[in-house]
Amino acid sequence: MYGGNTTCVEIRGDDGHLVILDAGTGIRELGRSLVADSQGRPISGDVFFSHAHWDHIQGLPFFTPAFQAGNHFRLYGAPALLTSLEVVLRQQMSPVVFPVAFDALHARMEFRELAGHRWSENGMDVRAIGVRHPGGALGFRLSPSGAADRSVVFIPDNELDRFGDEAPGAPTRDELVRFAHGAKVLIHDAMYTGAEYMGHRGWGHSSYRDAVEFAIAAEVETLVLFHHEPERTDEALAGQLALCHQMVAERRGTVRVVAASEGMEIGL
Repeated sequence: MYGGNTTCVEIRGDDGHLVILDAGTGIRELGRSLVADSQGRPISGDVFFSHAHWDHIQGLPFFTPAFQAGNHFRLYGAPALLTSLEVVLRQQMSPVVFPVAFDALHARMEFRELAGHRWSENGMDVRAIGVRHPGGALGFRLSPSGAADRSVVFIPDNELDRFGDEAPGAPTRDELVRFAHGAKVLIHDAMYTGAEYMGHRGWGHSSYRDAVEFAIAAEVETLVLFHHEPERTDEALAGQLALCHQMVAERRGTVRVVAASEGMEIGL
């Protein structure tokens, strides 16, 4: 029901402009869908990488549109991470581990720097913030230009507990709350149960409880539980979702909580 692919989220602007957040294994199915919908027309879009950890990039070599001439993708990383991002994306397609080199891709693949953690093009505004994850990572806030009340906040890897303070350049929890405040949709790391988190402090991920408390504090409309623990069964995940609903009711919160599943669509 929920699926097992790693991180990839598609965002569409009001004019249909394509933005992709991360290139985990989920980008393979996205690529198939884009090709089918394009009916032979060129495909273009912007890909924003939260960071270069394996589960956020490993789908790119299987992204069909990247192999088609005439397509164009701009790949964005933070200035501090951009060099390592390009190096890692190229290395994962080196002859030792993959038969097709990055430079053999037929689409135009252009690396760009997310200067100043801000980007505004094609009727869409993107802001980024450093988050609490080993090695450094970004969270993103995307909204139609001039419509901040329709924002989507994407924070896939983030440790909200105080152990997250140890991450390089970690923002305070209050800074993260301000960044996400009032968003229409918050997609946030909720990898662990409370008991599981106790054995994984400092790993850069949050518990369900932490994610719900954060969403309530940020006064978002919908929280999407994200980055599921790979061994979590559908039944167990549904059980955790029910506990989150109970927690919101106990806090007299108004946030709607859902669990991310493959193919899920949320309108703004």
